[in-house]
Amino acid sequence: MSTGFPDFRLGSVLATSFTGTLSERHGNAVERIPTPHRLVDWLTVYDLAVTSCTSAQLDLARELRESIHVAATAAALQHALPAPAVRVINDRSARGRAVATLTPEGARRWRLSSASCVEDALGVIAADAISVIAGERDGRLALCASPTCLAAFFDTSRSRTRRWCDMNTCGNRQKKARFNANQRKDPASAE
Repeated sequence: MSTGFPDFRLGSVLATSFTGTLSERHGNAVERIPTPHRLVDWLTVYDLAVTSCTSAQLDLARELRESIHVAATAAALQHALPAPAVRVINDRSARGRAVATLTPEGARRWRLSSASCVEDALGVIAADAISVIAGERDGRLALCASPTCLAAFFDTSRSRTRRWCDMNTCGNRQKKARFNANQRKDPASAE
């Protein structure tokens, strides 16, 4: 079903997937949550379903997203974390009242204080960002090698040498560009 919006770039790490709702930050930026309803859609994909979202809540979400991006980028570069970003992440984490629950299948699910509490969902995202940035998870923060992207992502590959935030977008685009450049250098290799 086409919604007229760009597809979400889904990942296994909540916080860095959330920062991916704005991609190509250093090129032609793509906003994947341009409306409050689109944020509701994204939260639903990540089992943080809310029934509604206001424009003010969307603004809070975008502020959190950018704070996570700035802090994760600093952490990936091993720079000091910017105090304003840390304040926003901590504030969103503290304001959320979501509760972790265990399903009969042994999975963790979040229960929000009400079905319309975007702030609870943002609290879960902020808490996830804290665990990633603080180094509490098995993996490493890295920056996408695509010069138009440079997104922070959490590398859980065995070798911890992943280069792109998403192989299907940034990685594929870079490999295709390299292939085309090689073809232009050596036209005989195309035969």
